[in-house]
Order: sequence, then C-alpha cells, then structure tokens
Amino acid sequence: MEVMYRAKAVSTKGRNGKVVVENSALEFEMSPPVEMGGTKKDGVNPEQLFAAGYAACFGSALQHVIREKKLPIPTPAVEVTVGIGKNESGGFELTADITGIISGVSQEEADKLVQEAHYVCPYSNATRGNIRVNVSARVAE
Repeated sequence: MEVMYRAKAVSTKGRNGKVVVENSALEFEMSPPVEMGGTKKDGVNPEQLFAAGYAACFGSALQHVIREKKLPIPTPAVEVTVGIGKNESGGFELTADITGIISGVSQEEADKLVQEAHYVCPYSNATRGNIRVNVSARVAE
C-alpha cells in the first residue's frame, strides 16, 4: 500500500491526560467515563474519539458507494456507538454498532448500501475480524 496521508497524535498520561494531534487544531483533555472509574464529566475518552472517527469515515464510504451507483438521494447520516468491556482473558475489548440513516431508497437498498460501505471503509477493514461490528441501515423519511 502506498500511504497517501499520515496523522500523528501524542498522548500524555493516557486516559487521564491530554492528546494533541499534530498539524491540527485538535487538542483534548482526556477523562475516563464514570462507568470505568472516571470522576470528571468534562474531557473526552478514546471510545468517543474512535466513534467520531469511525462515523466520519463510514459516512464517506457510504457516500462513495452512493456516488458510484449514481443514486440521486440526500447525503446520509451515520451513527456509531463504540462499547468497551472486559473480555474473557481479563483484558479489554471494543464493539461497534453502525447505523446508516438513508432516505430516498427502500430498506432493502439501504441494507445493501451499508454492507457495501462496510467493505470500502478503512476503519471497517482495520477492525474486521478483530472486534464485533454490527452494521445496519435505517430508512429516514
């Protein structure tokens, strides 16, 4: 693979620290979720950042599939929910639930579009076989 772009983020103090993404305006104070022992309500956590990145990436993949099919429909929305929990080995594991929200097509066509996008999306390709990812579509009116 020829790398077209690289992004570099630097984290200090992990979930209780700060993340800076070089060459961007992104700078985050980190805070673990209360469900995982966090006490601060402000700040973000890695799961939120992963959900945001996955949603944006999957949305672009879905738009690509729609353009390739030359479908004259509105730009879809994508919801991604990322979960974290302990696995059977005592470590931690992620899950992702992705919903493409598409209007102007049938449920059957929407289902096909999100499945095709799942094979185009770089985040989906990176996670395939590594974490549980559920992909679905919802037709919006």
